[in-house]
Order: sequence, then C-alpha cells, then structure tokens
Amino acid sequence: MKMTAILNVQGIILVALGIIMLTPISVALVMGEYGSILPFVAASFISILLGLVSQLRGGFCRDFDNLKRTEGMLIVTLSWLVTGAIGGIPYLFYGLGPIDAYFESISGFTTTGATILKDFAPYPKTFFFWRSLSQWLGGMGIIVLFVAILPQFAVAGRQMFFAEAPGPTEEKVTPRITHTAKALWLIYFVLTVLEVALLRFYGMPLFDAVCNSFSTMAAGGFSPHPQSILGYGNHSCTWIITLFMFLAGGNFALQYRVLFQGKLRALIHNEEFRFYLSIVVGMSLVLCLALVLQERMSLQAGLREGFFQIASIITTTGFASVDFGLWAVPAQTILFTVMLVGGCAGSAGGGVKVVRVLFGLKYLKREIAQVVHPKAILPIKIDRVTVPEDIQRQILGFLLFYLTLMTLSSLVVTIIESDAVVGLVGTAATIGNIGPGYGTIGPMGTFGGLSPWSKIIFIIDMVVGRLELIPFLAMLHPDFWSFQRGAAGKRS
Repeated sequence: MKMTAILNVQGIILVALGIIMLTPISVALVMGEYGSILPFVAASFISILLGLVSQLRGGFCRDFDNLKRTEGMLIVTLSWLVTGAIGGIPYLFYGLGPIDAYFESISGFTTTGATILKDFAPYPKTFFFWRSLSQWLGGMGIIVLFVAILPQFAVAGRQMFFAEAPGPTEEKVTPRITHTAKALWLIYFVLTVLEVALLRFYGMPLFDAVCNSFSTMAAGGFSPHPQSILGYGNHSCTWIITLFMFLAGGNFALQYRVLFQGKLRALIHNEEFRFYLSIVVGMSLVLCLALVLQERMSLQAGLREGFFQIASIITTTGFASVDFGLWAVPAQTILFTVMLVGGCAGSAGGGVKVVRVLFGLKYLKREIAQVVHPKAILPIKIDRVTVPEDIQRQILGFLLFYLTLMTLSSLVVTIIESDAVVGLVGTAATIGNIGPGYGTIGPMGTFGGLSPWSKIIFIIDMVVGRLELIPFLAMLHPDFWSFQRGAAGKRS
C-alpha cells in the first residue's frame, strides 16, 4: 500500500473541504449572524492547514493513476472519519462537547439524521444550514463530489468511487468515472433545486425550503424545525417531500438515464425499481389501513401519513410528519420492517438496500427449488442477468456481517442504557442511517441523553453503515495493512 499517495489524496480532499466550509459564511452575512463567521473560518483554516501538511508529508505526489482498490478503501474510510471531525469543529463553538459535536457531524455527513440537540432555540440559522448542507454533501458521497470537481482524480477516482458506492453493483452512466460522478451530481442538483422551488411555491419559508430540500435529497432528515415536517402543518409540502424522498431512495444513475438520456424503458425494465415501488406502495397502504383502524385517522390523513412515513423510513431519510412513537405497536412494527430494507443501490438511502433484499428472496427461492431438483442448475438472475458467484458471496457476507454487527451493537447499548428499545431500534436506526427510532430517541426525541459510550458505538454504526461494511471487512484482514512509503519499489 503506497502511503504517499494516501497522504496526498487525503490532503487534497481536506483542502477542498476547507474551501467548501466557507459556504455558511454567506448565510451568516445575509442573516446578520456575524458571530457565526468565526466557527467556519476556524474550521476552514484547520482543514486547509491539515490538508497542506498531509500533502507535504506525501511529497506533493500526484501519481494517483495506479491506486489499488485497498488503497481506495482506506482513503474513503479515512475521508469520512476526518471529514466528520472537521465538520464538527463549528459545533464546538456553539457549546457542544467533543463527542456530541462529532456525533452531530457524523450523523450529518452519513445522512443519518440522528441528533443530540434537545433544544433548537439557542442556535442560529447558520448552524442549521451547515447541518443540512453537510447532509447534502454526504448524500451523494464525499468522494463522488471530489471525483467530480477535482481533475487530479480523473483516473484514481475509479477505486475510490466504487469503494464508496452505495450498493453491490458498480454502475456507470458514462464511460469515464469523472463524467459519471458529474452526471450523478447533476441529477442530484437538479432535483434539489426543483424541490426548493416547489416547497417555496406552496408556502414554506425559503430558508426552510433550502435546508429541508438538502436533507430530503440526501435522505438525511435534519430539519431546521424542532418538530421536523410536522411543525409546518402544510399538507401540500408533506406530499412534495414524500415524492422527493421516494426519488432520493431510487437509483440516481437510473434517474439520469430517464431524465437526461430519455431511456424510459430502463425504468420500466429495472427489477429493483419495480420491487422498490411495490414495497413503498404496498406497505404504505397497509400502514394506512392500520392508522385508519387503530389511530382513528381519516382515509385522507391515513394515506398522507402512510405514504410519508413509509417513504421516510425505507429511504432512511428519517423525517417525521407525525410523532409515530405514539402509534400502536402494529403500526410501529410496519415501520420497523421497512427500516431493515433501505433504499435502492446507487441512491442516497442507507440500509441493507432493496437489491440485496430482492437477491435474498431469489436465493431462498432457488434453495427451495434445489431441494426438489438437486441436480438442476438454477442461476439467480436480476434484470435477466445472472448474478456472478463473487457478487453472491459479497451480498451474503454483507448480510451476515450486518446482522452480526447489529446484534452486538444492540446488545452492548442495551446493557449500557438498560433499555432494549434504545439498544435494538437505535442500532437499526444508526447502522441503517435512518435517524429517529422509538422511545426516548423517537422522532420528537433526541440521542443527547445517552451515555457517551452509546454515542461512540452509534457513531461507529453510522460510519460503517454509510460505507457499506465492505471497507471495514477488508481492513480486518492482516494483509490489508502493508504500507509502502515511496512510489518506487515493489507494491503490496
């Protein structure tokens, strides 16, 4: 593993991040919140300084063309951990402790949306703008952003792009990886602007429309309103956000093909999207029925809340248009079920991913058929293409590690907090990058009252969940940690 390349790539990313962190200053100036300028100037200075030092240690090498996949994985993992730390610096100026600041920052960049804030009143709008902006940056992916905007990563970006890509497939919409990254960010940006315009048109204040749109398209869930979307009491905006949450949970590469390349058949023939649509519609109607019968909602309200909450949870956005923590157990069980599914591969959504659930069902069907026909060759196909054996092993390994980590994490947190609901649901909500859970960490609650150790565990869950577990699985192998400082010589 070539350490010089890793240091230089990390340095370039930190410098770029430092420049981006100057963005909230414009909000501070417009809002007259001059006290909010210093936190972001300080964070920007520290990020740029660390970036230059890192490049200096790496000899300012620009030979990134031969990055190995293991190096790409390490760069991606370090980038998310360090970005979270830098992004948390402004929060320190607003009175948050180091663990709380890191928790809030990681929750933002990983688009989890779990918050430690107990009271929104003490914080200025610049604070909430940065929370939402950090989610928007993390929604498409920190590395995907820098691959798109930095020419240094025209070739090297491939290994980092696929190390960060959300899902088991390596999907490109153009032959060159930089063009793919730009295409994904284009559809991401266009949908964000469109949502801002619609929310503003239907009465949401401009600042709130921008922040909520950032969080919606990132499938993040941070809102400047302490009661999330419930606090606006605007049914039209609720439906608009429902639609864009659904889009955020869909494959952006697929949406690019439909909207910019006119390939409507790609949407119709995509098996994952059809399965995703069927889950959203089916579970929304089931939840609507439960709300009408058990919560005594009207049919109109049941449909609105059913579709909103299912879209919010399955896409791992985590917005709330109602306090679902007060619902009866059957309705909460429906939400917990979709909590374990997640969005599509190549989306902003977290979780297991729809394509893995689809594969799991097909795998189970194949195994049952294999018992009846033991000599038959029964390939597993998705979109009429046979899933390769290596991809099958990756998916099964992912599911095993996901369940193992979820079990261990929930067990430890349950012991620490003496609360099984916080342990189980909190783990599912953080490792799936969903955000709110039930009980004290429900949609109107906060993670702020938890033990520092529980917060640290949830921080790990959020990062591991966002990175799809694979880099962490790879780093468990001893051969992964073989470094080479110079560019010359035998590579590991």
